[in-house]
Amino acid sequence: MRERIIRAVAGTLVSVSVLLAVFVHPDWLFLAGFVGFNLLQSSFTKFCPLEYILIKSGVK
Repeated sequence: MRERIIRAVAGTLVSVSVLLAVFVHPDWLFLAGFVGFNLLQSSFTKFCPLEYILIKSGVK
């Protein structure tokens, strides 16, 4: 369940970031870059901050 939530949050943040970049200001693309970098580093380190938060909040 946690993995599904993580994917949903990451996809939502990237989508919202792109929409904000198109309609508000291009600097919002840094958010998409941050999310992408976080996904990349978590694939190597097996550490995801959102997963840690979900574990602490009791999500199985």
